[in-house]
Amino acid sequence: WPVVVMPSRRGSAVGLSVVHEPGGLGVAIQEARRHDDEVMVEAFIPGRELTVGVLGDEALAVGEITPHHDLFDYECKYVPGMSDEVFPADLPATVARDVQLAALGAHRAVKATGYSRVDFRLTPDGRMFCLEVNTLPGMTATSLLPQSAAAVGIPFGELCERIARAALDARSPDRA
Repeated sequence: WPVVVMPSRRGSAVGLSVVHEPGGLGVAIQEARRHDDEVMVEAFIPGRELTVGVLGDEALAVGEITPHHDLFDYECKYVPGMSDEVFPADLPATVARDVQLAALGAHRAVKATGYSRVDFRLTPDGRMFCLEVNTLPGMTATSLLPQSAAAVGIPFGELCERIARAALDARSPDRA
């Protein structure tokens, strides 16, 4: 304990709960089932919340999210001021590179194309855990993927153009 309980097929942390003792598990499962009939229960991993955008075969800047709740839940994602998002994250260069390489590996492992955003936890003892590959990340100018791109010098408009160009290229009959 603790564990994280969430709907299997829902995004934006909707229906997600952190349960600190067995007595709270039933209520958390019931809440998750309000959003999906399939529920996941997994160990809560303490540590720093990291995210990195992937664009094509390039890992973008690693960012760190510091939510004002136990974790980056729906409110922290969408209510201004409920989390701090720093790009690039304050990490040793070797750790940042390891996160970027892991993001590329995860992106490829799920056969993502074009772009994704990969979320990690970095534990206090330095272990890295991939939490998810988001194949349809938020795309407002202030969403995490655009922030990751901006931190490596790719402005929002150019990011959108590169994503659209890659999608068109993937549909081209001349594609190698």
